[in-house]
Amino acid sequence: MSVKSCEKLEKSMVELTVEVNAADFETAVEKAYKKQRGKIRMPGFRPGKAPRKMIERAYGEGVFYEEAVNSSWWDVYSEAVKEQDLKVVGYPKVEVLEVSKEGYSFKATVAVYPEVKLGQYKGLEAPKSEVNVTDEDVQKQLEDMADRNSRLVDQDREVQDGDIANIDFKGYLNNEPFDGGEATNHDLGIGSGQFVPGFEEQLIGMKAGEEKDIDITFPEDYHADLAGKAVVFHVKVNAVKVKEVPELDDDFAMDVSEFDTLDELRADVRRKMTEQREDAVNREFENVLMDKVAEGLEADIPVDMIEDQAHAFVENFARQVQAQGMSLEQYLQMTNSNPDLLLEQAKEPAERQVRLDLAVAAIIKEENIEATDEDVENEYKRQAEQAGMDVETLKKYMEEPYIREQYLRNQAIKVVVDSAVAVKPELTEAAEPVTEEAAEPAEEEAPKKKRVRKTTKKKTEEAAEPVETPAEEPD
Repeated sequence: MSVKSCEKLEKSMVELTVEVNAADFETAVEKAYKKQRGKIRMPGFRPGKAPRKMIERAYGEGVFYEEAVNSSWWDVYSEAVKEQDLKVVGYPKVEVLEVSKEGYSFKATVAVYPEVKLGQYKGLEAPKSEVNVTDEDVQKQLEDMADRNSRLVDQDREVQDGDIANIDFKGYLNNEPFDGGEATNHDLGIGSGQFVPGFEEQLIGMKAGEEKDIDITFPEDYHADLAGKAVVFHVKVNAVKVKEVPELDDDFAMDVSEFDTLDELRADVRRKMTEQREDAVNREFENVLMDKVAEGLEADIPVDMIEDQAHAFVENFARQVQAQGMSLEQYLQMTNSNPDLLLEQAKEPAERQVRLDLAVAAIIKEENIEATDEDVENEYKRQAEQAGMDVETLKKYMEEPYIREQYLRNQAIKVVVDSAVAVKPELTEAAEPVTEEAAEPAEEEAPKKKRVRKTTKKKTEEAAEPVETPAEEPD
């Protein structure tokens, strides 16, 4: 094997021209003959027993050339890449130039890791909100805890507004049951607005064991098959209940926590809320800084790197959709989209991710950041604690090179964050204090089976942009 040329092209592409000599090609042809001879029928010979010379005489000297080239070019190409010390990205496009008994030559065009020039990455400014947890915030959290620990108590009286009515119901349209209009032992909060307008109000005054028909007209903006339709629900009340919420006192604290007093529980709630909000603010501060670093990066990024990242985003999005109980195909059909559109929408965030990865790798190199075995072990411990598992279990799922790269990445980002200057955010809605809801990304809900509940038609949305995954380790 010999590399005849290695030419740099635009967009961090390289064109390799490689020749394979006669001896190496002969080895490849002999392997191709042994692989294919069993499929070739020759008069007077059992399958697989015909000599190579006779097959070549019958079918032509080049009968095994195609298989020989196809089975050998990858090893040759890999050797050429190593010889030229190229850090390739993605799969090459290969064009065979010449093939004869003297050997063959081919041209391989492939993307390579781009040369990177860092912009400013130290001393950057970014807005950072102040964290403030008020007494009202803590009180609401405690009240939510109390509500989650409430219990339903049966009542021997008529249904009243604010009660929980356990009911059986079945809906009829033109005297025929309709899909999604039936349930048994359903707990319905009276006044919650959970069901179609007019349904809950007509249960008031009923007692456990009573049955009656309720006339309902669905709103015009309801599901297409029931919009504006008059229906009848046959309803039976099984039980009347009230929610009994525990008092916020020391007994409550002992019941729901490891603390003996409400004051101790209150202090713990404040501490956790403060930590959550600080984490959210710090993440946002870090994200803004790293976006600035990525924007200041100078690099001729190959298209292949962006497309590979876009495909990774789509695959990750497909796994998220599947975790919610439907396939990507079902999601695309539901959103009136298609795979090509989804991939196209992924390209912009993919380019941002690629630029971020390149920037992080450049900082690691610029700062001479290294990871000792002790650093790697500590990173295992940190991630194991976050995941709520022991270190040895985590090691079964995450190999050492990945954890090492994660440590290096975190240290590079730390260089940027530690040198940054936090400034007061402008007084906009975006600068409002972070709440628990903002501390965690919202989870999309899988479409639910149609039920008799109040709803509004939603305009069909375009395919959602793939969710950006946490920055992955640099190549």
